[in-house]
Amino acid sequence: MHYSSTTIRFRPVLLLAFTLSFSFTKLAYAWGSLGHETVAWIAQSYVSPATESTIKALLESNRTDYMANVSTWADSYRYTSEGRWTAPLHYIDANDDPPSSCSVDYARDCGDAGCSVSAIVNYTSILLNGHHRPSSSRNASSAAVLKDAARFIIHFIGDLHQPLHDEALDVGGNTINVTYDGEDTNLHHIWDTEIVEQLADGMDAHEFAENLTKSIEAGDYGWNVNGWLSGVVSVNNTLATAMEWASEANAFVCTDVLQEGVDAVEDDGDLSRSYYEAHYDVARVQIAKAGYRLGIWLNLIVTGRMDG
Repeated sequence: MHYSSTTIRFRPVLLLAFTLSFSFTKLAYAWGSLGHETVAWIAQSYVSPATESTIKALLESNRTDYMANVSTWADSYRYTSEGRWTAPLHYIDANDDPPSSCSVDYARDCGDAGCSVSAIVNYTSILLNGHHRPSSSRNASSAAVLKDAARFIIHFIGDLHQPLHDEALDVGGNTINVTYDGEDTNLHHIWDTEIVEQLADGMDAHEFAENLTKSIEAGDYGWNVNGWLSGVVSVNNTLATAMEWASEANAFVCTDVLQEGVDAVEDDGDLSRSYYEAHYDVARVQIAKAGYRLGIWLNLIVTGRMDG
């Protein structure tokens, strides 16, 4: 399918004059801090030296965790007065019908205020057009725009891989009440946080990322990174790439997240047991994919090559 660039919806990085008040339809952070930091640590293993140098310069950071350290900035920013306009950029609301039918349609599902897909298109374009300029030639405003674009890309590619950030039903699962490890919560939250924490089994983000990176390299669990980059993966067609990744994540809503429907998960008792055992692999593979793809995407932006 061809996606026309004329239909892309986005907001520029710094629109501090915006005072529009949006209705925040996602109430939880995608993947939570552990998930986002893990995605970023994995990505750091797959960027080239040239890409690492460029991203560090854009982020004004010499930290070893230069991406992981900013991976949740976008979640914090959305809850500030100047960042409220970014709330819709964390998800795309697929108006489908799980578990019988899952699909993402850009024209149908990306609202006028933008969505995760349009945001990835926008901030990828900003980085492509500005990263090559010497730091000495950037004024404070352009440097801030590029820094924010890098932080948004690091975060939104992670968001895109969380299945319930590609789903409109019940506010992306936020209004589906469930019990997890004895606590009352909601379905969206457990996919952001509890399932990931149970999967990590006490590891911090760096350790968890090292564990997953070793599995990527070994091809554990039947993982094949060539398949993770199949289809359209091109900064020259960012919309098609982001839509492929969103559609892939959204499909898990039918096959796993809500496989038996809303009533089933609400009535299934404590989801930290049989539900977790049945579906944790989706969280594992999606975090691994997000990290690997983020690293490759940044290489493409900076060097034009997947391997940097």
